[in-house]
Amino acid sequence: MNPVVKGFFDIDTWTVTYVVYEKPNAPCIIIDSVLGYDPKSGRTNTKMADEVIQFVNENALKVEWILETHAHADHVTAAPYLKSKLGGRIAIGDHISVVQGVFKGIFNLENTFPTDGSQFDRLLKDGEKIDFGGLSLKAIFVPGHTPACMAYQIGDAIFVGDTMFMPDVGTARCDFPGGNASVLYQSMKKILSNPPETRLFMCHDYPPNNRPIHFETTVAEEKKSNIHMHDGISEEQFIEMRTKRDATLEMPVLILPAIQVNIRAGEFPPKEANGVSYLKIPVNAV
Repeated sequence: MNPVVKGFFDIDTWTVTYVVYEKPNAPCIIIDSVLGYDPKSGRTNTKMADEVIQFVNENALKVEWILETHAHADHVTAAPYLKSKLGGRIAIGDHISVVQGVFKGIFNLENTFPTDGSQFDRLLKDGEKIDFGGLSLKAIFVPGHTPACMAYQIGDAIFVGDTMFMPDVGTARCDFPGGNASVLYQSMKKILSNPPETRLFMCHDYPPNNRPIHFETTVAEEKKSNIHMHDGISEEQFIEMRTKRDATLEMPVLILPAIQVNIRAGEFPPKEANGVSYLKIPVNAV
């Protein structure tokens, strides 16, 4: 059975949150939620998450899972807030432990911070399936952008995370810790081996030439027109392009706060004696 997909675009982080369901009055899942975060003030807001909550309630949906495709570097997840308002369980790919181990060292996190993924309600393995209502989700391990990325396939739809973008935008960077252009190439080939009519839903859109925001395409369109990964591009060509391009990119504005929160399943670090939670900014370390 093919799902109904509702996307919510956050213009501040260029991120798309998805609510996926069979019909009104049925179970649903939420993929890649966004908590507003102002890096200048350190203040958060729930504007985007509240739009998702309103939609879920208006359609009498029951949230069973709140999924992350990976530990995002460009936005803070709203998963705990959504869970507190709508219920459900928070899940991510089981390789998140690798990412936690890397960033525990970079941020010199507290000794008690576990790097086994136990902050999440469930860790999904490659090929693992979850049923919700009349729909079934399959987790697909697609590393390369990070060593822990997951895509999620539901019927004729695949939520690709940061593996690739709309055809006129290209593909994800591979220069974060644990990223690998060769591995990403193989992950994208895995996604693009699906039938040509398979719907692909992006985690982000960065529209060039002032075109309208789009975040749905197909396997056929990506294979035909993706500027980095169309048919005929060899692995060697892709690695060369990706390596050169990544060397020109700045770090995402929110990478330092976002990673610290997202590897904790969306929770902020433990509050200190004054009742305030603090995020670290490592100097000359990233």
